Amino acid sequence: MMGRGILLTANLPQLQNLIKRDPDAYKEEFLQQWNHYNSIREIFQINPDDQAQHFRELVTFISQVAQCYPQETADFPSQLSTLLLESHGSLTPDTRKTLLQNLVMLRNKNVISSIQLLKSLFPLLPRTTSPSLRLVIRRTILSDIRTANLRTKNHKLNRAVQAMLFGMAERGMDAEVLGDKGKLRAATRPSGERTTNGDDAMWAVIMTKELWKKGIWTDAKSVAIVALGCFHPAMKVQTASIHFFLGSDDDQEDSDNDEEADVDVKALHHRREINKKTRSGDKKLRKQLKVAKMKKLKGDPATPNFPALQLLNDPQTFAEKLFDNLNRYDKRFSLDHKILIMQLLSRVVGAHKLCVLGFYSYLVKYLTYHQLRIPAILVALAQAVHDLTPPDALTPIVRKIAQEFVHPGVGSEVIAAGMNAIREVCRRQPWAMEEDLLGDLVEYRKSRDKAVTAAARGILQLYREVNPGMLKRRERGKEASMGLSVGRQPLPYGHSEGAAVNIAGLALLEDHLRKLREEETGKAEEPEGEDDAAAWEGWDVETDSESDSESEGWINVESEGEDLELSDSEDETRTEKSKPMEEEGQQSQTEVSTLATSKILTPADFALLNDLRIQAATKAVEGGGGSRAKRKLAALEANKKSAETDSFVNAFISESDILGPRKKTKADYAERLASIEKGREGREKYGSLKGKKQKATPSSSTNREKARNKPVMMILSSRAVRGKKKASLRDKQQKLRAHIERAKKAHH
Repeated sequence: MMGRGILLTANLPQLQNLIKRDPDAYKEEFLQQWNHYNSIREIFQINPDDQAQHFRELVTFISQVAQCYPQETADFPSQLSTLLLESHGSLTPDTRKTLLQNLVMLRNKNVISSIQLLKSLFPLLPRTTSPSLRLVIRRTILSDIRTANLRTKNHKLNRAVQAMLFGMAERGMDAEVLGDKGKLRAATRPSGERTTNGDDAMWAVIMTKELWKKGIWTDAKSVAIVALGCFHPAMKVQTASIHFFLGSDDDQEDSDNDEEADVDVKALHHRREINKKTRSGDKKLRKQLKVAKMKKLKGDPATPNFPALQLLNDPQTFAEKLFDNLNRYDKRFSLDHKILIMQLLSRVVGAHKLCVLGFYSYLVKYLTYHQLRIPAILVALAQAVHDLTPPDALTPIVRKIAQEFVHPGVGSEVIAAGMNAIREVCRRQPWAMEEDLLGDLVEYRKSRDKAVTAAARGILQLYREVNPGMLKRRERGKEASMGLSVGRQPLPYGHSEGAAVNIAGLALLEDHLRKLREEETGKAEEPEGEDDAAAWEGWDVETDSESDSESEGWINVESEGEDLELSDSEDETRTEKSKPMEEEGQQSQTEVSTLATSKILTPADFALLNDLRIQAATKAVEGGGGSRAKRKLAALEANKKSAETDSFVNAFISESDILGPRKKTKADYAERLASIEKGREGREKYGSLKGKKQKATPSSSTNREKARNKPVMMILSSRAVRGKKKASLRDKQQKLRAHIERAKKAHH
């Protein structure tokens, strides 16, 4: 027995195999190793370099057999976690890696839960300085959360992880905002004091962005974590959070992709010529060139993160806090960072139609044509405007842009950019334009510059559609003039076409749901519903026939020979063909649906309601509803198509929309050389391929082929042509006979 214990003590893998086969028979040997591990652990905590290899072997052994003795090893995972978190700096890289691997192994064996593992891994991200270990931790966290949410959402785990990330993001929020200007930041920081750099908050934002990007988390709590990072004092946390909402990934340092950002094609070819020629090298070169070509074709367009913008909690408060940070720390932020905040603020204001009036007056000081990155600032201004923005706040801005950008003292590109910015602002709020300024801008359509002409015509076409009354009579166009002649006028600011009294087509949805309930229960409900009648006792809405005869204050009036029709609207009298199309509207006016008062409609219900309205309109068209029915069907289908597409795609613009079409500038020496080198790709050096492609043996063209392309005057002055002209009659006869003989021989 003693010999077996000594043998197994010296051979831990063999003992591990035996314990897995029969845990009860080898429990005594395991307890010996467990006591030995505890003693070594106490020594290791005092001196981590002493017996580190033996300690790693014992940790691996106990992790392998921990599931066989759950009571004895109950404290083992917490001991590994404590060593990693409290003694992380004093541990060797091999020891840290071993402890981390064994923690993951315990999770795979279900010895510990995902929450216990993640509570140990998340604090390690900002502490470790090893890129390889950080990459392992990051991939382990993502893999564990993805596996937990693979089939269904694990709400318990998600709430626990989000709570940890919230705590990490809130660390350092009370610190001072130093900004990203080097001189000010160095002057503000006290000498010898270690400032918090927001590593915890940075990793909270990074992990939330990764989980959002992979589609694991798509809820409002994830957005709230990143939204909290937009107000963190650390600039790198602010930048990463803002880029999340803007849809761009400029923070490349938090990406685990090892590919180079830019591939130098010329350097790849040069390296291939110098190095040894192998098949694997050729294959690798082709792969790299293909990646470079795909990157060049695809580009990197930054598209806004629409779902995240819509899931913001209290967007008005979020926008006000963003503007407060922008205005308060204006001297501490660099221009690039301020433009990032402007872009995010403008997109939030435009998407939710918010009112942050101070933002428009803040932008006035940047509206000069010599301002750096002025196209991006004009884009932020245009995106922050919507139909609920007060025109009084925008009129000074439009006037400022016209004074700074649209005058003869600047170039045509500046004029075009200013007019395009005015057009985008007025497209969203047409009442921001003044009539005399509009007339001056429209006159630029006669300019000789193509970009200026296009911008002026864009403004003219816009006001022909939205408010032709502000244009001169000769500039309105045919359709706008006809609309004004019949009294069609745009609604003033703050006015709507009519108050909503009911949800269109709600009766169709109620009938559909009633039929589904009848099919499920197998029996039809009582007509008109006695329960409904009891519930609506005293609130009954009578039909047309009953209301005409029984309602108080109304008397039946009969005309001679024909009935008199009364209508609340001033439209034309309905024909028999238009009756099916008006049944839906008539029901919405005369019947109160119980569905609107007994159920909260979900987006799926509204989608079903739209489908039912389209089906009813289609039946009306097939039943002979006429042109009015066709127009209503076309309008419903157009609304459905616009709802299926992203409704915010047209709300955001880019710098190219502001700059407009630009002239192709004259290429400099470097660009001309690059174009020449590009044209030489794929062809032989110093040679033309003409005459070589269609021949078996490469050769140049023959003299006969060359003679075909010679100029006529050159041929007329040649020796052969001059000799023919001076030839005698005898010479001509001899040549003719020789030609006839050759023709006979060729024929036979």
